Amino acid sequence: MGLVGFMLLGSHFLGGRRRSRATDEPFESGIISTGSTRLHITVPFYLVAILFVIFDLEAVYLFSWAIALRESGWPGFIEVLVFIGILIAALVYLLRTGALNWKKDQIRSPGRTGTREQ
Repeated sequence: MGLVGFMLLGSHFLGGRRRSRATDEPFESGIISTGSTRLHITVPFYLVAILFVIFDLEAVYLFSWAIALRESGWPGFIEVLVFIGILIAALVYLLRTGALNWKKDQIRSPGRTGTREQ
């Protein structure tokens, strides 16, 4: 608590007090902001981000399995083959439905084989 109090008081007494128009503007990496802070990000971006997180977590599970390979034996090996099979099936499903396509004109629904316009 003493260290936190010292840091807060030190920054209060040693910090600058001059206010100007430039100090009220947001500043990021040496670039002064221009335009609106509202940024339109499309849904496919979020979908790919979520899929990345999901498959990244699966890699963590596979890494922990690889560490315990000797203790798990053949039953553990068969279980990880089933796990990888499910991951491959999910990836094939995502590719077939067009969930990983960035172009809007090529997105397909799961039950249809044709393309649809959006």
